[in-house]
Amino acid sequence: MFTIDLTIRNTPFPASVQRKTAEDAEAVYQLILAAMRSGNPDIVELKCEGKTEKKIAVRATEITGVQITEKDGVSTSSGRAPGFFALAGE
Repeated sequence: MFTIDLTIRNTPFPASVQRKTAEDAEAVYQLILAAMRSGNPDIVELKCEGKTEKKIAVRATEITGVQITEKDGVSTSSGRAPGFFALAGE
């Protein structure tokens, strides 16, 4: 299972969705990157494959970072994969 974490401006915790395959996770990652690069305030809607009832909708201009991690059973004490940190700066 792959997790795609989104860092959202002025939000202390990342939003995340899951995909079952690396190809699907990469497709979501590229979709988010394209939305971020466009500069349009379009809404990005994502559904989670891990928790099928989970949905996320966020304006593309509010996304400040994106990361893919693979769930491998190893985690930190916080439950998040290490290495993802974003500074809010404008």
